[in-house]
Amino acid sequence: IIHPDGSLNLQHIMKEQKPGTAAKGSAARTAGTPPKRAVAAADKPRITISKLTLKGGHVDFSDHFIQPNYSAHLTGVGGDVKGLSSDASTLAEVALKGRVDNQGRLNITGTINPLSGNLALDLLANLNDFELSSLTPYSSKYAGYGIQKGKLSFDVKYKVENRKLTAENHLFLNQLTFGDKVESPSATKLPVMLAVALLKDRNGNIDVSLPISGSLDDPQFSVGGIIVKVIVNLIVKAVTAPFALIGNLFGGGQELAYLEFDYGKAEIPAGGESKLEKIAKALRDRPGLKLEIAGQVDPDLDLEGLKRAMLDHKVKAQKFKDLPGKANDVAEIDQVKVEPAEYAKYLAKAYKQEKIPNKPRNLVGFAKDLPVADMEKLMLAHFQVDEDDLHDLANHRALEAKEYLINDGKVEPERIFIVSRLAAKSGQEKDAAKSKRSRVDFSLGAR
Repeated sequence: IIHPDGSLNLQHIMKEQKPGTAAKGSAARTAGTPPKRAVAAADKPRITISKLTLKGGHVDFSDHFIQPNYSAHLTGVGGDVKGLSSDASTLAEVALKGRVDNQGRLNITGTINPLSGNLALDLLANLNDFELSSLTPYSSKYAGYGIQKGKLSFDVKYKVENRKLTAENHLFLNQLTFGDKVESPSATKLPVMLAVALLKDRNGNIDVSLPISGSLDDPQFSVGGIIVKVIVNLIVKAVTAPFALIGNLFGGGQELAYLEFDYGKAEIPAGGESKLEKIAKALRDRPGLKLEIAGQVDPDLDLEGLKRAMLDHKVKAQKFKDLPGKANDVAEIDQVKVEPAEYAKYLAKAYKQEKIPNKPRNLVGFAKDLPVADMEKLMLAHFQVDEDDLHDLANHRALEAKEYLINDGKVEPERIFIVSRLAAKSGQEKDAAKSKRSRVDFSLGAR
């Protein structure tokens, strides 16, 4: 029983020393009576229990610290412990089983030596089919939500050797579903629903491994405390670096949080489809998530990039005119490929068509033939690009990413939202310092 003050009833079953016992012993030694000789290790009795059999065991657990109170019952505890001994070189074999609240099946196997004075164990325990709804008092208090439904299974492996603990905790939660939000001053401020949506796969399962380790001689060491800390750290990582979490599953890591574009362009760049496909797979596998896309631009480099894109378009348009049967298919202009050997020819045609004031002229008043670099410089300086063009470029990039995720990635349209580039999260601003600002940023949320 955990009492309302948080103390455990087992703490009070140790026999207390009678008042004055220590004083009497001290007085006796003062009077000259020699103290009893300490018992040497060789003098300790050798204890061997060949087989310990448990049958029909029953453990009742009640927690009155939590409100509302929680109780659980471990029933049908049975099995064998073979070869118990105080000899430190031996290990007893353990095989126990039982049921939790007449539902979850608990099995414990492995080896242990609790009698040698230096605890040693190597145990594997697994629990299957435990209904999570009974843990609503805890989830309400610490997560801020009751549990509507769900089942828990776990496999844990604990090993203690030379006072060092190493443990593996493999947790599997099926169909974990939270109910309405509950007001609790003890509840975490972390976005629990987002963390669950990130961890839950398309089948409604959460499958996580939580390794822990530590020294039993460390006064600050607590298995429960470490597990809680590891779980909190997992949630923090999920909500603060969600793309790193899903990137570890599908490859790519944190860079999945954005997609860089060529300056002045909105077309998905080479290699961009691979990144978008990983994001699409993550969304398909996690139906509880939604995605926001914010188009970004570099005010300087994208401005020059837009001018360069206009120049390229005009050069391609000149070659397009020479292609047979293409006169009315203007949409294909940007698909035209201008070879390096013919670039100067079509650039000159585009230059002649451009109404640039004060073009350099010859003695008879005709526009002079200029080197490629000079023609490019005059045309780029002539093109006008403003803030509206940059805004359109940012939106176009976001639309291109969205269309790919919907059409090629097979993600439901209602799960993808385009947001203003001004609404990009502060964390994305920090990422921008490490990469191109000519890009789209992705952010995940719970549906």
